[in-house]
Amino acid sequence: MAAKEISPNKKLIYFTLVFLVVYLLPFSNIRVLNALQEAFFMLADYAHEHVLLCLVPAFFIAGAITVFINQQAVIKYLGPKANKLLSYS
Repeated sequence: MAAKEISPNKKLIYFTLVFLVVYLLPFSNIRVLNALQEAFFMLADYAHEHVLLCLVPAFFIAGAITVFINQQAVIKYLGPKANKLLSYS
């Protein structure tokens, strides 16, 4: 399914709104600076945990699947000519 293209006018409105928010944000306020810093710390923490707890095991599982399961067996059940009832059950 193809993604819908955003019209140029909507893109301009979105960019303008983001620019105005960033332009009008009071960076001299210590609470704003602390909030932004904490947001980036939380983002970094999430990225570290996501990589360790989700991506590494997913890559190991994908590697195990490619090693231990024959490609033709997968195509038999999930390929374009597979029985839909059998594939989705």
